Amino acid sequence: MPRLAAASLVGTAIEFFDFFVYGTAAALVLGPLFFPTFSPIAGTLAAFGTFAVGFLSRPMGSVLFGHIGDRHGRRPVLFASLLLTGCATVAVGCVPTYDAIGVAAPLLLLLLRFLQGLGLGGEWGGAVLLTAEHAPPHRRALWSSFPQIGPAVGFLLANGVMLALTAGLSDADFRSWGWRVPFWAAGVLAAVGLLLRSSLAETPQFEELSASGSRAGAPLAEVARDHWRLVLLTAGALAVGYAIFYTVSTWALAYGTERLGVSSTVMLVCVMAAVAVKGAATPFLALLGDRWGRRPLCLAGCAGAAVWMFPMVALLHTGRPLLMFLGFLGALLAFITMFAVVAAYLPELYEPRVRCTGAAVGYNLAGVLGGALTPIVATTLSKDGSGPPWGVAAYLTAVALISLGCFALLPETLPERSPEKAEENEEAVEGAPA
Repeated sequence: MPRLAAASLVGTAIEFFDFFVYGTAAALVLGPLFFPTFSPIAGTLAAFGTFAVGFLSRPMGSVLFGHIGDRHGRRPVLFASLLLTGCATVAVGCVPTYDAIGVAAPLLLLLLRFLQGLGLGGEWGGAVLLTAEHAPPHRRALWSSFPQIGPAVGFLLANGVMLALTAGLSDADFRSWGWRVPFWAAGVLAAVGLLLRSSLAETPQFEELSASGSRAGAPLAEVARDHWRLVLLTAGALAVGYAIFYTVSTWALAYGTERLGVSSTVMLVCVMAAVAVKGAATPFLALLGDRWGRRPLCLAGCAGAAVWMFPMVALLHTGRPLLMFLGFLGALLAFITMFAVVAAYLPELYEPRVRCTGAAVGYNLAGVLGGALTPIVATTLSKDGSGPPWGVAAYLTAVALISLGCFALLPETLPERSPEKAEENEEAVEGAPA
C-alpha cells in the first residue's frame, strides 16, 4: 500500500502541477500576452475563460478514460491520462503570443487547455481506484487520501516555481520567457511519473470482474440509466470544494494583485502557506473518515464553508498577509474536511463494474459546476466598488448550502456495514430526488 499510495500521489501531483500552473499564469500574465486588445479586467476574464475550458473538458475525459478503466483496467488510464496532460502542458509553454501570430495564439491556448482537462478528467478516477480497490476496508479513506494530497503538492510545486521566477526575474523577462519555464518542466515531471507507474499492478476488484466476465459493456450507458441521480447528487455535493479552492488559488491572486495592489509574491506566499497546511491535514481527516464515516465529515465541511465565506472575503480585503492567510486557511480546511474522504466515498457509492466512469464523471462534473465558472463569476462580482466584494461571499455561501443539501441526500458507505445495509443505501440513492 505505501508504494501504491506514493505512485498515486506523485502522479496526481504531476497532473495537478500541469493544471495549476496554467491557473496561476492566467491570473498573473496570460491576459496581457494573449488578449492585449482587451482592457485589464476584460483580459483577465478572457484568460480565466481559457482556464474554464479545462474544466469543461474534464467530464469528457472522465467519460473517455472511465470507459477504458471499466472495460480494460484502471492501470492503462494512469499512463494515457498522464501522457496526454504532460504533452499538452509542454505545448502551452511553446505557444507564441498574440503579438507574434495574432488570434491564432489564444485559439491554440484554448485547444491545449482543453486537452489538459481531458487528461486530468481521467487521472483522478484511475489514481483513486488504484488505491481504493487495493486498500483494506477499515483504512480505505486513509490510503485513498494520498491521491488527494497530490493536488496540494502540485499546487505548491507550480506556484513555488512561479514564485521563484517572479522574484528572480525582471517583470520584462518574466513576461517574455520566464512564465514558460514551468510548462516546459512538465515534460520532465511527466516522464518521472510514467516511470514510477510502470510497475504498478491492476486492482484486485477489476481482476475479479475480468475473471467472472462481469465487466460493463457500455459503462456510460449503464451510469446514465441506473445511476444518474447519484451522479447529479455527487456533482452538486462536491461543487463547493471546487468553488472554494479556485476562489482562493486563482481569483484571489488576481484580485489581490490588481485591486488591492498587493505584490504577486506576497499573494502567492499567503495562498501557498494555506495550501501546505491543507495538504498536511489531509491524512488525519481521512482517519476520522475511517472512524466516524464519510458523510459526517462532508456535512461538517460544507457547514464550515457556508459559515466562513464572509469572514474570508473580509480578511482578504484587508490586504494584510497574515489576515489573508488566515482567511484562506479557514476556507481550505473546510474544503479538505470534505475532500479528504471523497476518494473513498465516491468509489464506495458505485458498483465496481461502472465505478471508474461513475465516480470520475460525478467528480469532474462538480468541477464544471464549482470550478470552471467561479473565477469568472467572482471577477465579475468584484469588478465594481471599493469595499469588500460581498457578492463573491454570497455566491460561495449559496454554493456551500446547495452542496450541503446534496450531501444530506447521500447515504453513508462505511465498509463495516453489512451487505444488506449497503443494498438499502443503493436503493435510497436511486430513490432520492435529483
